[in-house]
Amino acid sequence: MKYANVGGQAVMEGVMMRHKDHYAVSVRKENGEIETTVEKRISLSEKYHVSGIPIIRGMFSFVDSLVLGMKSLMWSASFFEEEETKKTEKDGASDKLFMTLTVILSIALSVGLFMVLPFFVSNIFRKVTDSSLTLGIIEGIVRVLIFIAYIVLISRMKDIQRVFMYHGAEHKTINCIEHGEELTPENAAKYSRFHKRCGTSFLFIVMFVSILFFLLFFQIFPIKNMAFKVICRILMVPIIAGVSYEIIQWAGRHDSGLVCFVSKPGFWMQKFTTREPDRDMLEVAIASIEAIYDWREFQKELEK
Repeated sequence: MKYANVGGQAVMEGVMMRHKDHYAVSVRKENGEIETTVEKRISLSEKYHVSGIPIIRGMFSFVDSLVLGMKSLMWSASFFEEEETKKTEKDGASDKLFMTLTVILSIALSVGLFMVLPFFVSNIFRKVTDSSLTLGIIEGIVRVLIFIAYIVLISRMKDIQRVFMYHGAEHKTINCIEHGEELTPENAAKYSRFHKRCGTSFLFIVMFVSILFFLLFFQIFPIKNMAFKVICRILMVPIIAGVSYEIIQWAGRHDSGLVCFVSKPGFWMQKFTTREPDRDMLEVAIASIEAIYDWREFQKELEK
Protein backbone atom coordinates (compact mmCIF):
# COMPACT_ATOMS: atom_id res chain seq x y z
CA MET A 1 0.00 0.00 0.00
CA LYS A 2 1.42 3.37 -1.04
CA TYR A 3 1.13 6.66 0.87
CA ALA A 4 -1.26 8.96 -1.04
CA ASN A 5 -0.35 12.22 0.73
CA VAL A 6 -3.98 13.14 1.33
CA GLY A 7 -5.75 13.51 4.64
CA GLY A 8 -8.72 15.19 6.18
CA GLN A 9 -11.36 15.24 8.86
CA ALA A 10 -15.10 14.93 9.27
CA VAL A 11 -17.23 18.06 9.64
CA MET A 12 -20.96 18.62 10.09
CA GLU A 13 -22.67 16.53 7.39
CA GLY A 14 -19.49 16.47 5.38
CA VAL A 15 -15.77 15.88 4.95
CA MET A 16 -12.73 18.10 4.58
CA MET A 17 -9.83 16.74 2.51
CA ARG A 18 -6.38 18.28 2.14
CA HIS A 19 -3.60 17.66 -0.37
CA LYS A 20 -0.41 19.74 -0.38
CA ASP A 21 -1.44 23.41 -0.39
CA HIS A 22 -5.13 22.96 -1.27
CA TYR A 23 -8.08 21.73 0.72
CA ALA A 24 -11.74 21.08 -0.07
CA VAL A 25 -14.79 20.81 2.15
CA SER A 26 -17.87 19.01 0.85
CA VAL A 27 -21.21 19.10 2.68
CA ARG A 28 -24.51 17.34 2.02
CA LYS A 29 -27.10 20.10 2.29
CA GLU A 30 -30.65 19.61 3.58
CA ASN A 31 -31.97 19.50 -0.01
CA GLY A 32 -29.66 16.57 -0.78
CA GLU A 33 -27.20 18.49 -2.93
CA ILE A 34 -23.44 18.37 -2.29
CA GLU A 35 -21.83 21.78 -1.81
CA THR A 36 -18.04 21.94 -2.19
CA THR A 37 -15.59 24.74 -1.53
CA VAL A 38 -11.93 24.64 -2.53
CA GLU A 39 -9.28 26.95 -1.12
CA LYS A 40 -5.53 27.30 -1.17
CA ARG A 41 -3.73 27.22 2.16
CA ILE A 42 0.02 27.23 2.65
CA SER A 43 0.83 25.18 5.74
CA LEU A 44 2.57 26.94 8.62
CA SER A 45 5.57 24.63 8.31
CA GLU A 46 5.97 25.65 4.65
CA LYS A 47 5.30 29.30 5.39
CA TYR A 48 8.03 29.45 8.03
CA HIS A 49 10.37 27.06 6.14
CA VAL A 50 10.51 24.34 8.80
CA SER A 51 8.94 21.49 6.81
CA GLY A 52 12.32 19.74 6.64
CA ILE A 53 13.04 19.95 10.37
CA PRO A 54 11.79 16.90 12.30
CA ILE A 55 9.71 17.55 15.45
CA ILE A 56 9.57 21.31 14.76
CA ARG A 57 7.43 20.69 11.67
CA GLY A 58 5.13 18.56 13.82
CA MET A 59 4.54 21.43 16.24
CA PHE A 60 3.53 23.72 13.38
CA SER A 61 1.45 21.00 11.73
CA PHE A 62 -0.50 20.44 14.96
CA VAL A 63 -1.52 24.11 15.17
CA ASP A 64 -2.18 24.22 11.43
CA SER A 65 -4.52 21.22 11.67
CA LEU A 66 -6.47 22.84 14.51
CA VAL A 67 -6.91 26.12 12.61
CA LEU A 68 -7.90 24.45 9.34
CA GLY A 69 -10.17 21.98 11.12
CA MET A 70 -11.98 24.75 12.96
CA LYS A 71 -12.36 26.81 9.78
CA SER A 72 -13.79 23.82 7.90
CA LEU A 73 -16.14 22.99 10.76
CA MET A 74 -17.46 26.57 10.88
CA TRP A 75 -18.07 26.55 7.11
CA SER A 76 -20.02 23.29 7.30
CA ALA A 77 -22.03 24.48 10.29
CA SER A 78 -23.12 27.60 8.39
CA PHE A 79 -25.45 25.45 6.26
CA PHE A 80 -27.42 24.31 9.28
CA GLU A 81 -27.85 27.48 11.32
CA GLU A 82 -31.39 28.54 12.10
CA GLU A 83 -30.88 32.01 10.65
CA GLU A 84 -28.66 31.57 7.63
CA THR A 85 -26.84 34.66 6.54
CA LYS A 86 -24.48 35.31 3.68
CA LYS A 87 -20.91 35.98 4.72
CA THR A 88 -19.70 39.46 3.88
CA GLU A 89 -16.23 40.91 3.92
CA LYS A 90 -17.19 42.88 7.04
CA ASP A 91 -17.65 39.58 8.85
CA GLY A 92 -14.14 38.44 7.96
CA ALA A 93 -12.25 40.16 10.79
CA SER A 94 -14.68 39.07 13.50
CA ASP A 95 -14.79 35.51 12.14
CA LYS A 96 -11.00 35.31 12.12
CA LEU A 97 -10.83 36.62 15.70
CA PHE A 98 -13.50 34.17 16.83
CA MET A 99 -11.68 31.27 15.18
CA THR A 100 -8.34 32.28 16.74
CA LEU A 101 -9.87 32.52 20.20
CA THR A 102 -11.66 29.18 19.71
CA VAL A 103 -8.40 27.43 18.74
CA ILE A 104 -6.57 28.95 21.73
CA LEU A 105 -9.39 27.92 24.07
CA SER A 106 -9.43 24.39 22.58
CA ILE A 107 -5.69 24.00 23.15
CA ALA A 108 -5.97 25.37 26.69
CA LEU A 109 -8.82 23.02 27.59
CA SER A 110 -7.04 20.02 26.07
CA VAL A 111 -3.82 20.76 27.94
CA GLY A 112 -5.74 21.29 31.17
CA LEU A 113 -7.82 18.12 30.82
CA PHE A 114 -5.20 15.71 29.51
CA MET A 115 -1.92 17.10 30.87
CA VAL A 116 -2.55 19.10 34.05
CA LEU A 117 -5.57 17.30 35.59
CA PRO A 118 -3.87 13.85 35.62
CA PHE A 119 -0.94 15.38 37.51
CA PHE A 120 -3.20 16.69 40.28
CA VAL A 121 -5.12 13.40 40.43
CA SER A 122 -1.87 11.43 40.75
CA ASN A 123 -0.80 13.66 43.64
CA ILE A 124 -3.67 12.25 45.69
CA PHE A 125 -1.61 9.04 45.86
CA ARG A 126 1.29 10.92 47.45
CA LYS A 127 -0.24 9.87 50.78
CA VAL A 128 0.52 6.28 49.82
CA THR A 129 3.91 6.65 48.09
CA ASP A 130 6.51 9.36 47.57
CA SER A 131 8.19 7.57 44.65
CA SER A 132 8.30 9.96 41.70
CA LEU A 133 8.48 6.99 39.31
CA THR A 134 5.36 5.37 40.78
CA LEU A 135 3.48 8.68 40.80
CA GLY A 136 4.54 9.28 37.20
CA ILE A 137 3.16 5.89 36.13
CA ILE A 138 -0.09 6.59 38.00
CA GLU A 139 -0.32 9.98 36.27
CA GLY A 140 0.14 8.30 32.89
CA ILE A 141 -2.56 5.71 33.61
CA VAL A 142 -4.96 8.46 34.74
CA ARG A 143 -4.21 10.43 31.56
CA VAL A 144 -5.02 7.48 29.30
CA LEU A 145 -8.18 6.65 31.28
CA ILE A 146 -9.41 10.26 31.03
CA PHE A 147 -8.77 10.23 27.28
CA ILE A 148 -10.61 6.93 26.78
CA ALA A 149 -13.53 8.09 28.96
CA TYR A 150 -13.75 11.35 26.98
CA ILE A 151 -13.83 9.51 23.62
CA VAL A 152 -16.39 6.95 24.82
CA LEU A 153 -18.68 9.65 26.25
CA ILE A 154 -18.73 11.89 23.16
CA SER A 155 -19.24 8.84 20.92
CA ARG A 156 -22.63 8.35 22.59
CA MET A 157 -23.93 11.76 21.43
CA LYS A 158 -26.33 11.41 18.45
CA ASP A 159 -25.01 14.44 16.54
CA ILE A 160 -21.43 13.30 17.05
CA GLN A 161 -22.29 9.81 15.82
CA ARG A 162 -23.16 11.24 12.39
CA VAL A 163 -19.85 13.12 12.34
CA PHE A 164 -18.13 9.83 13.18
CA MET A 165 -19.91 8.19 10.22
CA TYR A 166 -18.41 10.85 7.97
CA HIS A 167 -15.09 10.17 9.70
CA GLY A 168 -15.46 6.56 8.60
CA ALA A 169 -16.25 7.73 5.05
CA GLU A 170 -13.07 9.83 5.02
CA HIS A 171 -10.93 6.83 6.00
CA LYS A 172 -12.63 4.41 3.60
CA THR A 173 -12.10 6.66 0.58
CA ILE A 174 -8.43 7.24 1.40
CA ASN A 175 -7.90 3.51 1.98
CA CYS A 176 -9.57 2.81 -1.37
CA ILE A 177 -7.16 5.17 -3.15
CA GLU A 178 -4.08 3.82 -1.36
CA HIS A 179 -5.02 0.25 -2.29
CA GLY A 180 -5.15 1.22 -5.97
CA GLU A 181 -8.88 0.77 -6.60
CA GLU A 182 -11.12 3.01 -8.65
CA LEU A 183 -12.70 5.52 -6.32
CA THR A 184 -16.42 4.75 -6.27
CA PRO A 185 -18.85 4.48 -3.33
CA GLU A 186 -19.12 0.71 -3.93
CA ASN A 187 -15.34 0.20 -3.87
CA ALA A 188 -14.74 2.52 -0.92
CA ALA A 189 -17.40 0.71 1.12
CA LYS A 190 -15.29 -2.48 1.01
CA TYR A 191 -12.35 -0.92 2.83
CA SER A 192 -11.60 -0.41 6.50
CA ARG A 193 -12.92 2.61 8.36
CA PHE A 194 -9.61 2.68 10.28
CA HIS A 195 -6.45 4.47 9.14
CA LYS A 196 -2.96 4.71 10.61
CA ARG A 197 -2.67 8.49 10.11
CA CYS A 198 -5.95 9.25 11.88
CA GLY A 199 -6.10 12.14 14.35
CA THR A 200 -7.47 9.77 16.99
CA SER A 201 -4.34 7.62 16.66
CA PHE A 202 -2.22 10.77 16.85
CA LEU A 203 -3.85 11.81 20.13
CA PHE A 204 -3.44 8.33 21.56
CA ILE A 205 0.26 8.42 20.67
CA VAL A 206 0.48 11.84 22.35
CA MET A 207 -0.83 10.23 25.55
CA PHE A 208 1.90 7.57 25.56
CA VAL A 209 4.71 9.87 24.43
CA SER A 210 3.79 12.28 27.24
CA ILE A 211 4.09 9.44 29.77
CA LEU A 212 7.63 8.65 28.60
CA PHE A 213 8.65 12.31 28.43
CA PHE A 214 7.35 13.19 31.88
CA LEU A 215 8.80 10.07 33.50
CA LEU A 216 12.22 10.67 31.95
CA PHE A 217 12.31 14.42 32.53
CA PHE A 218 11.28 14.35 36.18
CA GLN A 219 13.62 11.45 36.93
CA ILE A 220 16.54 13.49 35.56
CA PHE A 221 15.30 16.76 37.06
CA PRO A 222 13.52 16.00 40.35
CA ILE A 223 11.56 19.25 40.75
CA LYS A 224 9.79 19.77 44.08
CA ASN A 225 7.79 22.93 43.43
CA MET A 226 4.22 22.05 42.36
CA ALA A 227 3.67 25.16 40.22
CA PHE A 228 6.95 24.63 38.38
CA LYS A 229 6.00 20.98 37.73
CA VAL A 230 2.78 22.14 36.06
CA ILE A 231 4.60 24.78 34.00
CA CYS A 232 7.16 22.21 32.81
CA ARG A 233 4.36 19.90 31.67
CA ILE A 234 2.71 22.68 29.69
CA LEU A 235 6.02 23.73 28.09
CA MET A 236 6.72 20.17 26.97
CA VAL A 237 3.37 19.81 25.14
CA PRO A 238 4.65 21.27 21.80
CA ILE A 239 7.68 18.92 21.86
CA ILE A 240 5.44 15.94 22.65
CA ALA A 241 3.15 16.91 19.74
CA GLY A 242 6.17 17.20 17.43
CA VAL A 243 7.53 13.77 18.36
CA SER A 244 4.05 12.20 18.07
CA TYR A 245 3.68 13.74 14.60
CA GLU A 246 6.91 12.05 13.45
CA ILE A 247 5.68 8.69 14.79
CA ILE A 248 2.28 8.93 13.08
CA GLN A 249 3.88 9.97 9.77
CA TRP A 250 6.36 7.10 9.98
CA ALA A 251 3.52 4.66 10.70
CA GLY A 252 1.52 5.99 7.75
CA ARG A 253 4.34 5.26 5.32
CA HIS A 254 5.27 1.74 6.42
CA ASP A 255 3.60 -1.65 6.84
CA SER A 256 6.04 -3.57 9.04
CA GLY A 257 5.10 -5.67 12.06
CA LEU A 258 6.37 -2.91 14.35
CA VAL A 259 4.13 -0.36 12.63
CA CYS A 260 1.12 -2.65 13.02
CA PHE A 261 1.92 -3.03 16.71
CA VAL A 262 2.26 0.73 17.21
CA SER A 263 -0.96 1.36 15.28
CA LYS A 264 -3.10 -1.17 17.20
CA PRO A 265 -4.09 1.10 20.15
CA GLY A 266 -5.10 3.86 17.72
CA PHE A 267 -7.22 1.43 15.70
CA TRP A 268 -8.91 0.32 18.91
CA MET A 269 -9.84 3.93 19.73
CA GLN A 270 -11.07 4.47 16.17
CA LYS A 271 -13.78 1.91 16.90
CA PHE A 272 -15.36 4.72 18.94
CA THR A 273 -14.50 7.71 16.71
CA THR A 274 -15.59 6.16 13.40
CA ARG A 275 -18.84 4.54 12.29
CA GLU A 276 -19.79 2.70 9.12
CA PRO A 277 -20.97 5.36 6.63
CA ASP A 278 -23.81 5.04 4.14
CA ARG A 279 -23.50 5.54 0.38
CA ASP A 280 -24.48 9.22 0.55
CA MET A 281 -21.65 9.91 2.99
CA LEU A 282 -19.13 8.12 0.81
CA GLU A 283 -20.27 10.26 -2.14
CA VAL A 284 -19.57 13.40 -0.09
CA ALA A 285 -16.08 12.17 0.87
CA ILE A 286 -15.34 11.32 -2.78
CA ALA A 287 -16.52 14.77 -3.91
CA SER A 288 -14.13 16.35 -1.42
CA ILE A 289 -11.16 14.27 -2.57
CA GLU A 290 -11.82 14.72 -6.28
CA ALA A 291 -11.95 18.50 -5.84
CA ILE A 292 -8.25 18.63 -4.89
CA TYR A 293 -6.66 15.27 -5.72
CA ASP A 294 -6.08 13.37 -8.98
CA TRP A 295 -6.47 9.80 -7.73
CA ARG A 296 -6.33 8.43 -11.29
CA GLU A 297 -2.82 9.82 -11.69
CA PHE A 298 -1.92 8.23 -8.35
CA GLN A 299 -3.17 4.88 -9.66
CA LYS A 300 -0.91 5.18 -12.70
CA GLU A 301 2.06 5.68 -10.36
CA LEU A 302 1.07 2.54 -8.44
CA GLU A 303 1.07 0.52 -11.68
CA LYS A 304 4.65 1.53 -12.60
